[in-house]
Amino acid sequence: MTNAAPNTAPAIARINGVALHAAGELPGAKALRQRACSELLRQAAQTTGLLDESDRPAPDGAVSEAAASAIEALLERTVKVPDPSDDECQRHYAAHVSAYRIGEQVRLRHILFAVTPGVNVVALRKRAEAALLDVRCHDDHELDHFGEAARALSNCPSGAEGGDLGWLTAVDCAPELAREVFNHVEVGVLPRLVHSRFGLHVIEVLERKPGVTQPFEVVRAAVTLSLRQQTYVTALRQYLNVLAGQAALEGVDLDTVVAPAICG
Repeated sequence: MTNAAPNTAPAIARINGVALHAAGELPGAKALRQRACSELLRQAAQTTGLLDESDRPAPDGAVSEAAASAIEALLERTVKVPDPSDDECQRHYAAHVSAYRIGEQVRLRHILFAVTPGVNVVALRKRAEAALLDVRCHDDHELDHFGEAARALSNCPSGAEGGDLGWLTAVDCAPELAREVFNHVEVGVLPRLVHSRFGLHVIEVLERKPGVTQPFEVVRAAVTLSLRQQTYVTALRQYLNVLAGQAALEGVDLDTVVAPAICG
């Protein structure tokens, strides 16, 4: 007698018995946590009478328009965010003064190793790391080794110009690239690969223009908004932790909850 093949289908994750995905679907851990947090809030909206008991989530974890409105009303009622004091704003400004600088410019060159569909990311990273090591070990004052490497290796059209991107401001770059390049003092080839939505970059900073720091009085509203957003995220996470502690969770780890996309 032949034994039946074991059922290897993934278990369905649930919140209080409500499925977070279809049978046979296996969302990634981040997507699953997002669905779980949205479902916790949807059920809380029903418990508080803000959403009709007949409302159900879609198989892909999306919530209805009525549920989205109810969750927004629930959070307005439950997650209270006090305005930061002037002293708190002053301290935040002093600790993050570079974030309120305008007009900073950086002249860059780069070698792009693009991440495209089907590419072997491990092999691509090894090529990028080898190129980074290579250009850092040469004296470009004697020979433009960086430019030669960009022309030979870069997947960006700028490779034809030796990787030269000219003078850029932060808004000219992908945000993840701007974070690595702006509000720093480094000049020369950066000692690390820079990751962006386009791929892996070997970056050389040729020159910097520091820009002008805006006084606190000018950016007070922006500082206040930044602190309110931080406080809101903290309060929302605390509320989600309370809901998770009261719920029956199956197949999902909410030890570190994240704010669901529906909440902005």
